[in-house]
Amino acid sequence: MINREHGGQSASPGTEGRVLQQPTGTGPGEQRSRGHRAPRHRFSKVPEVTAFFWIIKILTTGMGETASDWMAHTIGPLASVPLGFVVFVVAMAIQLRSKRYTPWKYWLAVVMVSVFGTMIADAIHVGLGVPYVVSTVVFAIVLAAVLYYWHASQGTLSVHSINTKQRELYYWATVITTFALGTAAGDMTAVTFHWGYLGSAVVFAIAFAIPMMLGRIGVNHVAMFWTAYIITRPLGASIADWMGMPATRGGLGWGTGTVTVLWSFMIVVCVIVLGRSHKDVDPSDLPRAQRPTTQAANGHWSVRDQRRPARQADVSASKRRFQ
Repeated sequence: MINREHGGQSASPGTEGRVLQQPTGTGPGEQRSRGHRAPRHRFSKVPEVTAFFWIIKILTTGMGETASDWMAHTIGPLASVPLGFVVFVVAMAIQLRSKRYTPWKYWLAVVMVSVFGTMIADAIHVGLGVPYVVSTVVFAIVLAAVLYYWHASQGTLSVHSINTKQRELYYWATVITTFALGTAAGDMTAVTFHWGYLGSAVVFAIAFAIPMMLGRIGVNHVAMFWTAYIITRPLGASIADWMGMPATRGGLGWGTGTVTVLWSFMIVVCVIVLGRSHKDVDPSDLPRAQRPTTQAANGHWSVRDQRRPARQADVSASKRRFQ
């Protein structure tokens, strides 16, 4: 039987035994269908949704916000925007050409989406004079359209199903749109609504916690994941702006350059930790030489352990067939 959720591939022997022991992750980000959690597909191009995922995601949003502002004031928008676009294209090319999820490749792409997405949102407001309220509504409509066509084409919005080129392109189109939307929404609350950067950060922190908690108690995991994902953008950007902006604008006055370097350092440290610990990778997605051979402390079983029950069942069935 052809299974659309598995990219049109027929199920292979032993698949069920392996799927039942897939890790569940942390927080929303896994799809439920008829009350069951959707499995992660082999060789997904995105990381497991763990606490590290959300920490780095928020760090990249803030770093992208301050890096874009720092570049615009240091070398000017006429030079920073083309430069940001070139680095963005290179980072996306590296990610798209990768055969499997690699921490530094994936998060480099996210960082450049953050930087370039901020540049685009700022250019629309500053260069074209579009109000933040209008750009927020427009980006929300674009995001809804991307998600609609993604679901209509693939039948799922789960981040654990990014195992084909088409799904990966839909995924990154969604990510880019969420960054642009989050940038406009954060500036709208801080500037247009006069909430300030710290006030906006508090509001978005509360808003972020809501889908995280709802996802943990079983409310539509995919919807809660993308809701939380969108909110991380204005949350991280508001915190970074509060740290970098001068006191006259409601900030701490550390400077956008200092905040960019500080947050970049924290991102690099987290990515190095993930690259060495593989905490954000399902064991079956690792190269064979790096796969564990026993049950790890986090509860993940090795591929060998997952496949043993299936192989034993196949052997038993073969014995019965010839008796």
